[in-house]
Amino acid sequence: MSANKPTGAKKKSVPRKVDWKALEVVHPDAAGIDVGGSEHWVAVSPDRDPDPVRRFGCFTADLREMARWLVDKGVRRVAMPSTGVYWMPVLEILEQPGWEVYLVNAPHTKNVPGRQSDIQECPWLRKLHALGLLHNSFQPTDEIRMAGTLWRHRGNLVAEASSVVQRMQKVLTERNVQLSNGWSDISGVSGRKIIQAILDGARDPGELAALVEPGVKATPEDIVKSLEGNWREELLFVLRQPVEFYQIYQKKIRAGDLQLRKHLQSLGSKLDLQAQPLGPRPKGKRLSRNTPAFDLRTELYRITGIDWS
Repeated sequence: MSANKPTGAKKKSVPRKVDWKALEVVHPDAAGIDVGGSEHWVAVSPDRDPDPVRRFGCFTADLREMARWLVDKGVRRVAMPSTGVYWMPVLEILEQPGWEVYLVNAPHTKNVPGRQSDIQECPWLRKLHALGLLHNSFQPTDEIRMAGTLWRHRGNLVAEASSVVQRMQKVLTERNVQLSNGWSDISGVSGRKIIQAILDGARDPGELAALVEPGVKATPEDIVKSLEGNWREELLFVLRQPVEFYQIYQKKIRAGDLQLRKHLQSLGSKLDLQAQPLGPRPKGKRLSRNTPAFDLRTELYRITGIDWS
């Protein structure tokens, strides 16, 4: 008696075989590069060189030697995977001769049936590219890349500054100073004033409470209670250093904002702000404390023609 097959069971997908002989070579002048952290492997068509696969180092001189070899072999287009950040220097060198560089998603190259496990990655990339089976990833212009680099760097600085604030809060909690317990963010104006006063020697809760900015919802009694703590010399030392780090990060963030603004202002306008002014900010959308010091919303609108708020 045969067992019944379970209902709803999924059938295993059988990879389709590819008739490689039936495929037409559309890019005979293609090359493939397997990028890495310490070396790059490059493959050209076997009819271009008796040794079609070569290894190159990662130094700039090595990349230029790679480009010269590819030029000598008549290569006009290159495919390489977007592995980490290792592809970035390679892309910059290979774009200079005016080649078309395909930056491909590495998993996509492994989904094509027919690859043998003992074949190196670069000949496989060259073969797929020559047959027109690879899709190029979106690559922004150099101006947009520069803006993206500056913006990512700014994000890293903001994250590191936030980590420093957490260390400051830990020290205050150890001393039972409830500076952020329901009434203040220690990185706000009031919090920074109070912490600096504590480092300067102030200890009286009433004196510290006088530094609180207007508009705080907590009652004066609760504010005074929250500022009474037990102080130890070593913890004051530990508190002072993250405060200094925070000030350095804020200075670097402001410097980065100036650099980002300068770069954005150098880009061409998509529209005329006088003819098509930017509308008011959407209601209920408040600016973050980490918002750049300049009007980023207007700059992006001028450059792209889109209101990103």
